[in-house]
Amino acid sequence: MIIIAEAVTISAPVEKVFNYISTPNNLPEFWSSLVEVTNVQSLPKGGYKARYVYKMVGVRFKGTGEYTEIVPNKSLVIVTKGGINSILTWVFRSQANRTRVTLTVNYEIPVPLLGKLAEVVVKKMNEQELSFMLANLRTRFTFSLNLDA
Repeated sequence: MIIIAEAVTISAPVEKVFNYISTPNNLPEFWSSLVEVTNVQSLPKGGYKARYVYKMVGVRFKGTGEYTEIVPNKSLVIVTKGGINSILTWVFRSQANRTRVTLTVNYEIPVPLLGKLAEVVVKKMNEQELSFMLANLRTRFTFSLNLDA
């Protein structure tokens, strides 16, 4: 598995950030490679299960994502299966009226599809995507807070 991680500080309370990120339909709003989230189902123990379409290096992958661990306002773990198998671990740390969000992604590149040589290039692209996605998240909250004022 490949592991990438990035963190961002958002000028919003941890409850607001956690609630936004933990709602599956919100993810494509700031994650441009996550093309769609559909068939969202609430799970009996909390969290959700949903179908997703994700685009990596121009190829669309379909699969399911399931929230396997939820600690409100602290952490969230989503496991995806299908086109891309991954574990997304979101960690939230309250800092006064701001939130430090760290996302660690453990994933497998579908090597037969992309080839072993392309793995290094795809990893670099995914690192850039993660940075861009978290910057989008921060911007979304900045814009949202300005509208609330």
